Amino acid sequence: MNALPALRLGAAVGALGMSVAHIPLMADHLEEAPYVGVGFVLLSIAGVLLAQLLIGSDVPEVWMATGAVAALALLGYALSRSVGLPQIHDEIGAWRDGLGLVAVTSEALMLGCAAVRLGIGGRPRRATRSPGRARVTAR
Repeated sequence: MNALPALRLGAAVGALGMSVAHIPLMADHLEEAPYVGVGFVLLSIAGVLLAQLLIGSDVPEVWMATGAVAALALLGYALSRSVGLPQIHDEIGAWRDGLGLVAVTSEALMLGCAAVRLGIGGRPRRATRSPGRARVTAR
């Protein structure tokens, strides 16, 4: 597999953006709602690791992990802003929070890149080399 460099770079930038967006929120959330704070720590670590993996390799497992982390983070954001989560009801309706928008944009970028890379219907695509150029085929 060899995804387009722009696709891998886009997903890696999204992963780093996700990490950076959650760092300033960790301390308050670890105190206020520890399970959310721990989630933010894990998201930040996952973002840095995924960025490294995306830059260094192009395998379906990394793309699936990228999509899964982004989808779960987006789900958490949507739940926290709509119905609310235990211990952080003050987030309900705060859709325009600056760091939240950075996180959502980053996670949407990750999810979009993963979806494109894995192909419609979830079937991973693999790159095959022919003399002089690469082409993508479905498995």
